[in-house]
Amino acid sequence: MNKTLSNFIFILLIALIFINCANRGTPQGGEKDITPPSIVKSEPENFTTNFNQKEIRIYFDEYIKIKDIQKQLIISPPMKTQPEITPLGNASKYSSIKIVDTLQPNTTYAFNFGNSISDNNEENPFPDYRYVFSTGDYIDSLSVNGRIFDALNRKPETFVSVGLYEVDSTFNDAIIYKQNPKYITNTLDSVATFSIENIKAGTYMLYALKDGNGDNKFQQKTDKIAFYKQFITVPTDSLYDLKLFSEDLDFKSVRPLLMAGEKIVFGYEGDFKNMKINLLSEVPENFQSRITKDIKTDSLYYWFTPKLEMDSLVFKVSNLKFEKDYTVKLRDMKRDSLTIKPIAVGSIGYDEDFKINASIPFKSFDASKMAIMDKDSTLIDFTASFDTINNNYVYNFKKTAENIYKIQVLPEGFTDLFGNSNDTLNYNLRTKKESDFGYARFTLINATYPIILQLTNDKDEVKFEQYSSKFEVIDFLNLAPGKYFIRVVWDANGNKIFDTGNYLNKIQPERVSFFKEIEIRADWGISEVLEFKEE
Repeated sequence: MNKTLSNFIFILLIALIFINCANRGTPQGGEKDITPPSIVKSEPENFTTNFNQKEIRIYFDEYIKIKDIQKQLIISPPMKTQPEITPLGNASKYSSIKIVDTLQPNTTYAFNFGNSISDNNEENPFPDYRYVFSTGDYIDSLSVNGRIFDALNRKPETFVSVGLYEVDSTFNDAIIYKQNPKYITNTLDSVATFSIENIKAGTYMLYALKDGNGDNKFQQKTDKIAFYKQFITVPTDSLYDLKLFSEDLDFKSVRPLLMAGEKIVFGYEGDFKNMKINLLSEVPENFQSRITKDIKTDSLYYWFTPKLEMDSLVFKVSNLKFEKDYTVKLRDMKRDSLTIKPIAVGSIGYDEDFKINASIPFKSFDASKMAIMDKDSTLIDFTASFDTINNNYVYNFKKTAENIYKIQVLPEGFTDLFGNSNDTLNYNLRTKKESDFGYARFTLINATYPIILQLTNDKDEVKFEQYSSKFEVIDFLNLAPGKYFIRVVWDANGNKIFDTGNYLNKIQPERVSFFKEIEIRADWGISEVLEFKEE
């Protein structure tokens, strides 16, 4: 063999080696694998009866992984001790379920994996896989189906649990706070429909829970709840609608504490409107007190003067069915300093009031030391009112388009509870031109009055609302341009607010109707007809 031929063969071998190495890598292009894994076999087989094993193994045709199992896996009936499930974080060709809990006799169990199982490489999910077995002679096969709504918002939240409590000799309304349901499912992150499967015939209480801590029990402070108005009987072909709502918290007070000089904080849960703070201790004749509410927290402040030479004060806190006495230790502390500021500055609406707030309760206001002038230096008449609980002075005056208003309060215009007063205060306000706003007119068909018509943003926050107790055209003027959703509250008790439900009292939330999104443009108006259908 000559040298040229030897070199040629050597080069050819090297080329073949490179080609072979290149073929071992990931090919470029080609179709992406979108095929989910398939189950080869299960041990024991799915839908096994007379089940008595401690471990279940599910074998797949390729490597799989399991993720988000805490949210995706739903076991019905719920187990007190969660099973041990693998693989978590690692790839394997089988999944193992080790049962730790004691299984109930003659009971059908269902393990719904949701979308937690996927192949290892492309993460193609094996959707809605369910493993079912029975500790008895047969598999229960009945089901309950329905839809989830939110009582006040356009869309319900995801991952809502829906369950059934068996109505037997042990059933009572408080069971929802203490025990797991007989059967349970979850909407997961999909559409707001539910199907509770593998149920035995019987009578049940149907409920839904946006479960804050995942314990399958209702906690008023953190969970939303829905319940069907009456017990249901299975088998059933009915489609059940459930409306989630947050309950008003039962009132509870928190032990009061001295927060600053002559300032005691009374924390609470629930509604403070009927909350009373009564001083039981004997105090001097010149003793004065005021109660104000914190803007951000569920707290009331009890202010008093003069400074007392006492070790403690005794109070009684009451609210409808609640009553409790507290002793507050007194000590020498520095008082808060007085700051006075407006609630809002800059732009002001034509019908909007101007408000001034202080860090210490106002004791008096001298109107002669306040002046409001427009851009032409014309004095503007105003009226003042005092919101004691929020410690706001509220000023109402007539405003015109494209105007500027200068507000001045001379020294000692305001005096607080402790005798402090203000220095000169100056504020500037302006109004926009009329063409900066839009308007909307609504005509309601088949409405039951009274109603509250609201315009909300995409977060379901109320931006504008009007109350109506009779058939009439409802106009919204001077609307800021933007997109709004239409929401109508059927105010059954006429108290001009939305009333939520209560599970123990078997009260459903007030009816709310939702309509389409509308767009308000500057210097433009729209007219909408809202037609209501019977529920």
